[in-house]
Amino acid sequence: MKIILTKDVDKLGHVGDVVTVKDGYGRNFLLPNNKARLATQGNMKLLDAQKKKSAAEDERKVEAARAIANRLANLSLTVSAEAGEEDKLFGSVTNELISERLKDEGIDIDKKNIIIEEQIKKLGVYQVAVKVHPMVKATLRVWIVKK
Repeated sequence: MKIILTKDVDKLGHVGDVVTVKDGYGRNFLLPNNKARLATQGNMKLLDAQKKKSAAEDERKVEAARAIANRLANLSLTVSAEAGEEDKLFGSVTNELISERLKDEGIDIDKKNIIIEEQIKKLGVYQVAVKVHPMVKATLRVWIVKK
């Protein structure tokens, strides 16, 4: 029996996959639990239309992410922090603080998507990686200045 999966099924496939299963498994488990549909000609056309629609939507998301990445690459973010002798900071600059400063600039990036390679504990200029989209990454220049 050929079916189209509507939900992920362990050891069988992911949503949208067309797979062949034994008749009993399909009739008694997959179809009644709404995990699959029969692979009829009409359902195959619907699947193709859904794939095209999702591909176009994904492309729009990637383009929007690229625009944000270009904006981040051209942006120079300034963070002022308390510093003591030898330009050492009291504490450190975190990804949460950088996320808040980006929100002030009108860019909403979750703190989990800001990757700081080494702790920022001194004044200076740092390069910080930002994951805008799973396929798009950008580098942000952060200036740490004395308050």
